[in-house]
Amino acid sequence: MTATGLSGRSVFLVEDEVMIRMMVADMLEELGYKIAAEAGDITEAMRLAQATEFDIAILDVNVNGKVISPVADVIKAKGCPFIFATGYGSSGLPEQYRDRPALQKPFQLDALGKTIEAALRDG
Repeated sequence: MTATGLSGRSVFLVEDEVMIRMMVADMLEELGYKIAAEAGDITEAMRLAQATEFDIAILDVNVNGKVISPVADVIKAKGCPFIFATGYGSSGLPEQYRDRPALQKPFQLDALGKTIEAALRDG
């Protein structure tokens, strides 16, 4: 997948389950992406979304029982693409972001790579 020229880009990852976050970070690195920042709660995600430079974000929809919308709002305002990761299907996405790409958990390496590439291309 590195042939696309998209590898080396940086990713902001928000996931409250530590083991899932570690697994996704490993998958991203295997695909050639760098981890710009990681967060496991909304407060930290808000701070990092504002303070960190990244090319794309992967956002768990439900972080410790809280919807990710405020973080998505910050990232949208920055003009960065983002992808949702959810175990709830598209109906679980925040209503204002149902047009955004979403990965259904659990997802495979290939699906992650293709979704990121498409989001980066489409901006």
